[in-house]
Amino acid sequence: MAPAYKFIYFNARGLGETCRFLFNYGGIEFEDIRFEDEEWPQLKPKMQFGIVPVLEHEGKQICQSIAIAKYLAKKVKLAGNDDWEDLEIDAIVNTVYDLYLKVLPIYYEQDSSKKESLKEKALKEALPYYLPRLEAIVQKNNGYLALGRLTWADLHWASLSPIFDILTGKDNLAGFPNLKGLREKVNELPAIKKWIEIRPKTEM
Repeated sequence: MAPAYKFIYFNARGLGETCRFLFNYGGIEFEDIRFEDEEWPQLKPKMQFGIVPVLEHEGKQICQSIAIAKYLAKKVKLAGNDDWEDLEIDAIVNTVYDLYLKVLPIYYEQDSSKKESLKEKALKEALPYYLPRLEAIVQKNNGYLALGRLTWADLHWASLSPIFDILTGKDNLAGFPNLKGLREKVNELPAIKKWIEIRPKTEM
């Protein structure tokens, strides 16, 4: 029997990996449909809003990575227990996403000198602004980003934060032991560890 869920995204970690982490953490079977950059122009018109990731379930197609991840988090019990707890988690998730968006332009820049300028800006502005604040949150939250326990915000952090290092060419968490420890803790969760070992090897 085919899995009930199809998850469609580039052959990359990027904005799709939080959802893949959640599928695996919860033991939810899914069809991991990947495509290469050159295939995107043909696939894009088939997506409801021309974006990915996309979740397909029972004939319905839903986009937006954070919306999909929050849905999955509820299914695998990594969401909040009430509206306020969900708000705390969502605030962190969106903050990490904001940081991701500030660093991501490095990837798309083709001009080498402009790319270096973007790296320098990320290293001098965005990362020094966000990382100490996130570090302080983890330090006071029992080693987690929200609620003093494992939530999908932690999986979101563990899936996206390696991209900061890849794009800047630097170990950005060297001075942030709590953030680094959290990423390692998530990566050592049995289901996540197994997924990391077997997933396709990609640049991003």
